[in-house]
Amino acid sequence: MKLIIAYVQPERLNEVKRELYAREIYKMSVTNAMGCGQQKGYHESYRGVDIEVNLLKKVRIEIAVNAEYVDATVEGIIAGARTDTIGDGKIFIMSLEECIRIRTGEKGGPAIG
Repeated sequence: MKLIIAYVQPERLNEVKRELYAREIYKMSVTNAMGCGQQKGYHESYRGVDIEVNLLKKVRIEIAVNAEYVDATVEGIIAGARTDTIGDGKIFIMSLEECIRIRTGEKGGPAIG
């Protein structure tokens, strides 16, 4: 079992979901996030005052999958999020020690679905 966490551009979320659905990956959690990486933000002027904006809007996608779905999930995220420009995002893959479905008490791979 793996936990895949991806940070992508908010405007690419629908395309990422479309690519994941095409690969039969339907279960995910999505939250708004802010952060900066290599792009380092930008400067803008508001009422004559120079403002440095270094935390940019991102979307965090979390997907718990069984081992056989890891490659398809990563490929789907990359296919949906890639624009070949700085700021496309990052994917992190972590081992998932345990998963428990609250409703039934199932554990492990069957609990992920």
